[in-house]
Amino acid sequence: MSSPNNSNDKIVHTYDDIQEEDNHLPNWWLFILFGTIVFGFGYWLVFHTTKSLPDPRTEYNAEVDALKKARLAANPMSDESIAALTQDPAQVEEGKKVFASTCASCHAAEGQGLVGPNLTDKFWIHGNKPTDIANSVANGYADKGMPPWGQMLGPDKVRKVSAFILTLKGKNLPGKEPQGEPID
Repeated sequence: MSSPNNSNDKIVHTYDDIQEEDNHLPNWWLFILFGTIVFGFGYWLVFHTTKSLPDPRTEYNAEVDALKKARLAANPMSDESIAALTQDPAQVEEGKKVFASTCASCHAAEGQGLVGPNLTDKFWIHGNKPTDIANSVANGYADKGMPPWGQMLGPDKVRKVSAFILTLKGKNLPGKEPQGEPID
């Protein structure tokens, strides 16, 4: 019989002269392990089973929606606000830059139309009011090949490019044949 102080009692396995001992895990490690298990069970119970507290993802989505609504309220798109931008040459110039980078590939550099319709004549497919134009730019028309630019550009650039398009109305540049209804 061996004594309890004998170190050979702890040796469980020997391989290639390497001795493996059966040591207990440290208490701090066990505390973290069991604490994590208890926390995980509590989190599951509170957030997924009883739903006694709101889900963090739901709260986040609600905050993002509220922020989007606040931004829209702070920057309303109305016919008057977009038409007012046409009187500011700096705003129109910024709109022209946005038009050149995103719209000119389909509507040509001066808006006379290539794949997209001519924006300089009196014929309009989806209306020629400032908000109609802003809606067309922001939401697009997938069935006609117009991509939605609202998410990529943001409301400020959509207003500016809409103001630039308003300055093109009535130029009647030769280009693509008329499409849509004549609107004066």
